[in-house]
Amino acid sequence: MDDDVVADWIDRLLPERLRWLERSTGVPVVFGGSTSKTRLVIGRLRGTYGTGLSGLEVRPGTGLGGRVLRDRTPHRVNDYARTADITHEYDPIVVRQERLTSVFALPITVGDAVCGVLYGAVRDHLPVGDRAVRTAEVAVAQLGRDVEERLRPDPGLDGADPLAELAAVIAETDDEALRTRLMRIHRELGGREPATEPQVTLAPREVEALRLVEVGASNVEIAARMGLSPQTVKTYLRNAARKLAVRNRTAAVHAARTAGLL
Repeated sequence: MDDDVVADWIDRLLPERLRWLERSTGVPVVFGGSTSKTRLVIGRLRGTYGTGLSGLEVRPGTGLGGRVLRDRTPHRVNDYARTADITHEYDPIVVRQERLTSVFALPITVGDAVCGVLYGAVRDHLPVGDRAVRTAEVAVAQLGRDVEERLRPDPGLDGADPLAELAAVIAETDDEALRTRLMRIHRELGGREPATEPQVTLAPREVEALRLVEVGASNVEIAARMGLSPQTVKTYLRNAARKLAVRNRTAAVHAARTAGLL
């Protein structure tokens, strides 16, 4: 497994996962990054006040993220500035610049390796809820699988298809101006117009429920994580299956992923 390729995919896919986590949990600050030569480099941020976290290198064992790298397990602190469980060399940024109080961090695992860390944080001494952490666990599990899927060679191809790779880049970019330029290049090279919008639209809660199905959660577990009744979860999944023209929740997950909805 090429570490640089893994890091590149994590950095490309992480922004969408951070947006989903922010929408799904209401956690105001989410950020993360990939590892490079055993160090974590934070490169994707949402909800931060300044730029101090951008490009920050975190060594194993230092701060909360470094503890995650060292232990390979999630960690959470509800009073970052005062906890004795972590080192505090990043306090000038985390505490004084960003004013973060409660923070959680989870490993992004690809194969058997920890290849990145995803964080969520709140201010004003509010605690991080268990539901937010469980939802973040779904996000990192899905991200790890997405990276593994992209690293898996296509048995039907002797080599990479440049047009297919370009279409994948177009689908993943958030920069509309860049997307337009890349689509023009794709057309000029003889490629078919990449789909920019899925044919089926799912409600955010339907997508959230399907993501939980994808990581093996039962309807009862999904209900607990989403703060809903099991019957409401069944309704969301039934509606998603109907929109995707399939018969069950497993097929709905597959169809939604194929359509680019997950």
